[in-house]
Amino acid sequence: MLPAVLALWLLSLRDVHLDQMDDLGLLQVLPATFWAALALLALGFCAALTDRRTPHGCYAAYVLALIGLIHATPPLLYSELRYAWAWKHVAVIDAMIRHNGEVPDAAGLGIYNQWPGFFQFNAMLLRAAGLESPLGYALWAQVLVNVAMLGPLLLIYRSVTTNRRLIWGAVWIYYSCSWVGQDYFAPQAFTFLLYATVIGLVLRQLPSSAIPHRGASPRGWPPGRFILLLVIEAAIVTSHQLTPLMLISALLLLSLPRRNRQVVLPALAGAFTLNLAWYASVARPYVSKHLGDFVSAITRPEANVWSGLNRLAEAAPSQVVVAWIDRGLSGGIFLSAAVACVVHSWTRRTPLPLLVVSPLPLALINAYGGEMVFRAYMFALPAAAFLVAALLVPPVGHLRARTPVVYVALLAMLGGLVFGYYSKEAMNRFSSGEVAATRYVTTRTPTGSLIISVTFAAPGLEMHYDRHERAEITEESLATKQLLAKDPLAGLQPLLRRAGDKPAYVLLTRAQNADIQLNGAMPPDFMRRLNSALSKAPGFTPVYRNADAIVYRFRPPPEGNSG
Repeated sequence: MLPAVLALWLLSLRDVHLDQMDDLGLLQVLPATFWAALALLALGFCAALTDRRTPHGCYAAYVLALIGLIHATPPLLYSELRYAWAWKHVAVIDAMIRHNGEVPDAAGLGIYNQWPGFFQFNAMLLRAAGLESPLGYALWAQVLVNVAMLGPLLLIYRSVTTNRRLIWGAVWIYYSCSWVGQDYFAPQAFTFLLYATVIGLVLRQLPSSAIPHRGASPRGWPPGRFILLLVIEAAIVTSHQLTPLMLISALLLLSLPRRNRQVVLPALAGAFTLNLAWYASVARPYVSKHLGDFVSAITRPEANVWSGLNRLAEAAPSQVVVAWIDRGLSGGIFLSAAVACVVHSWTRRTPLPLLVVSPLPLALINAYGGEMVFRAYMFALPAAAFLVAALLVPPVGHLRARTPVVYVALLAMLGGLVFGYYSKEAMNRFSSGEVAATRYVTTRTPTGSLIISVTFAAPGLEMHYDRHERAEITEESLATKQLLAKDPLAGLQPLLRRAGDKPAYVLLTRAQNADIQLNGAMPPDFMRRLNSALSKAPGFTPVYRNADAIVYRFRPPPEGNSG
């Protein structure tokens, strides 16, 4: 079925009207042929599962096609890099290159000097390739990361079984349920890939008593493989704050069974020692500053969990529905994994149940900006996906009798995935006009100017961030936002005073308006009223305009002239 799937998919991309995206993003503009291709792809994969002789190459082709449909569709449709955080990471790399490896501390971005691994790695790639910016390959980061993730997943699953059905069923379920979206151009995607690699290496090294199907396995670590493990752990420790803690938690739980300790304890000692040394040296400023917050968070486990789940009061109704769909998918995965452990006793003899629960303690002791519960799901998913596959796909015997049930389950997973992955594209997608407007305010304005945006949803606002001051309306105090909502011009005055005698620029874009509509940080009509007020107010002059963006420059009118 693959040729038909690929033909339908490519045909579906010919006539997609991105400007018609509303509160459900790409879900509203992708044609029926796209959804037919996705449904047919799942049907073909189910058909492959029914035959025990299906070769690895056939399964791999279906999985790669799934990665293509889900993750290559946005870069094929968009002319610019999606997601504002990806643009921010591009800006940090640019600053690092311009300042010979040091990230200026303007706007508080000096924190990246304390975890520079991902950025230094990309700067090295750019120098080696003679490129000026990572924008070219960052556009395809989600495709590249997900394809690369296939290697660690296979390493993990082949450490538990040789059954092709289970291995590839687990791989498919992982990609069908990975809705969190932390696979864009970011340190988290980079270190999660490395985390899965470390877990795969550890599981492959465990003795046969821990993994019953395998023959004799050497105890301990060969020197070369252990050095490779330490190098990967060092890359994790130097690149991200959260992933090393997730790794330590996973290795700690894996070391509980006595039979695992000869393999796991050296890996755990390496990760713990490297992280502790990093905290005591390079990352010491951040750790010292936030130690009190961390200790306080430990005493409020219920608040840490609910900080990520209880943020729907101001969101659009469509986003509330999407949030509950994703929560249902996540809960269904955890519940199915638990049922698999009860129904199939052999799964309890594998390390996978320990890996499923290993991220959960961190979700109780820290909120991580309200995202910890979602990151916990992401780190648990590789192991949970295998347990779900063990529940759905029998290791032996025929699958034909339960194929309809499996097919419906796979479709339900894909449904939850696309809602979580595509529903916010109205604010994540940037047009060439928005990129041009942002480039104008970051490169064509005097050094020291104040750049005011409504939300973070603007492409490249951090480019040359060390040359400008920044203000973001939705990050202001509640009192300031209430004043802005009541009277946009009066509410802007406290922000404009920060510019002093330097000019201020207000950037309004289509994606920022979509951000407000979806997340509700300001009233739905705020952007329209602000634009209308600025167009008539004395001192504000439109200096750049296109179909998707407008830039106003503010210079106080002469005293005595009120307009």
